[in-house]
Amino acid sequence: MTTAGPPGRLHLVADSDEVVAPATVVFVGGGPRTVGLLERFAASAPELLGDREVHIHVVDPYPAGGGRIWRRNQSRLLWMNSMASDVTIFTDESVECDGPIVPGPDLATWANGAGAIRLEEAGLETAGPMDFPPRLLQAEYLSWVWERVVRSLPATVTTHLERAVDVSSTNLVVLESGEQIQADLVVLALGYLDREPTIEQAAWAEASAGAGLTYIGPGYTADVDLSGLQPKEPVIVRGFGQAFIDLMVLLTEARGGWYDECDGILTYHPSGQEPVLYVGSRRGVPYHAKLGYTVAGTTPVPTRYLTVAALDELGDGVLDFQSRVRPLIDKELTFAHYQQLFQAHPERTRWTWQQFAEVLDRTLPTAPEFVAAVNEAVPSPADRFVLAEVDRPLADRFFDDSAALEKVLVGLIETDLLRRADPEYSADLAVFNALLSVYSVLSVAITAGRLSDEDRVRHVETEWHGFFSFVASGPPPRRLEELLALHRAGIVQFAGPDLTVALGKDRFVASSPAVPGAIEARAFVEARLPRPDVLAASDPLVRGLLASGLLAADHLVAADGSSLGGGQLKADADCRAIKADGTVHQSLFLLGPSVSGSAGSSGFSRPYFNGPGFRQNDAVARRLLQLLAVHSQKEGRRHAS
Repeated sequence: MTTAGPPGRLHLVADSDEVVAPATVVFVGGGPRTVGLLERFAASAPELLGDREVHIHVVDPYPAGGGRIWRRNQSRLLWMNSMASDVTIFTDESVECDGPIVPGPDLATWANGAGAIRLEEAGLETAGPMDFPPRLLQAEYLSWVWERVVRSLPATVTTHLERAVDVSSTNLVVLESGEQIQADLVVLALGYLDREPTIEQAAWAEASAGAGLTYIGPGYTADVDLSGLQPKEPVIVRGFGQAFIDLMVLLTEARGGWYDECDGILTYHPSGQEPVLYVGSRRGVPYHAKLGYTVAGTTPVPTRYLTVAALDELGDGVLDFQSRVRPLIDKELTFAHYQQLFQAHPERTRWTWQQFAEVLDRTLPTAPEFVAAVNEAVPSPADRFVLAEVDRPLADRFFDDSAALEKVLVGLIETDLLRRADPEYSADLAVFNALLSVYSVLSVAITAGRLSDEDRVRHVETEWHGFFSFVASGPPPRRLEELLALHRAGIVQFAGPDLTVALGKDRFVASSPAVPGAIEARAFVEARLPRPDVLAASDPLVRGLLASGLLAADHLVAADGSSLGGGQLKADADCRAIKADGTVHQSLFLLGPSVSGSAGSSGFSRPYFNGPGFRQNDAVARRLLQLLAVHSQKEGRRHAS
């Protein structure tokens, strides 16, 4: 346990002799969300807090700042999938909030300025604005931000390196060690919750153990025990996103292999400790590489078709996502692509932008009139945007053998790398920015109750988020270059789209409808994060609060009666917890991806983007301060009487 901040002292209410009792605020979770919230707390405290003494406790088994995901204790080979210049904890003039703007350096600026010596001492190199730095660099940045925030707080700050296991109805917070903290306000900022295995995953694990096989279910790759994956043995991997990239790194470079480059070709030199990875997924292709360039003027802009006003015009109440909302999303992305193409690269078009835009305004991207317009106005297929083809590049394709599949897949990856590095295809950047803008509108629609729970789970949190991640949240380009090098070295093989896995007598058997034959292995890895389900959360605190009724979450059921699992923890518009009986807990606040109303506010905000996380943090921080000030006034009146 560590303590920082000014020494505790009693404050006197101005112009009286009334003693105001100190206030205690407990934050459960010490990761970036708590850091950002406390930064906003410190910013508005001079305006709202008055002279109240405040004690802040931060409870987390991992050091405050980075928390679990951004802890220092992880492989330095694991990278961020964001550029250093795209990550900040600090507000800027773009942020629309009631609290004061307090600027601070983004990750790139910090690494080349205030953080340079700190990084050198940690044995880390600095990062340029366009670099994808190691996660350990982000850990150092967040640790520095935490220290700066603590210094700015008008409060004592105590950290507890352990878990909270219970919170009572009177805000008594019980820690794993048995220590108890009586709080006036409690904030749960728990981040992504681990969950118990599903029935299917538990069955896989039991059957695999009985057959002497290795099964690794969904989870955070950095936390997974990979020792059961043996050198040179085949491993079936289902999942081709960030979790796979981390797995790939930890089973190759982390086992002693290395790369060198000659004439622009990357070559991998095996250590002999690597397994052979047969990777497939629903799409059968890796996530698109992150864009390797910026273009002036191509920043996120307000949506044109998918707007709150447009949704209101569709009628009151719940909207059907597939028939009413999804067409507007498709139209939004199509508009962004072609607007950038026509305006930045007119030599590759045959019409004026105004003429083309008029067709899109009155049709949908799949309408025959618009398809005909694209064929006439955009001669090169490489310049056309067909969302279905972007989403599933291997759909309806069949390959004679695995060699034919691999040839096509290598070509797709090589083309992606070239295109994502070339500003001549800046329409891709425009689509990326449009995706961010669409997410902001969807978050408003969700919190306003315009989408059913089934549509939210099936179509937004699963399908739409999957598409967003595939297009906009892929790996650094270097990682796909390494993937190709590993393929040339025989370490990674491609298994195809719509990959299914079954358990045979003594082997896992994987197959894809796109390619004949099957793959057999004694190890199988689900390279993905577990699907969120708060009702299946393994965290004892969440389980206990749900059981006691202090927290509530729906068990979601689809229209056909099938279970969708647990919904998010319920919170009102002020982020206060909603209890099982429907009443609002006035002093228990919830923040994070497992909480209703947090859509779009998770993750790190980009500078000058008015990130929703900033806006939510500011509103909650000011609400906390207002409650503390009210309690201060009540205490003063009580002592006066």
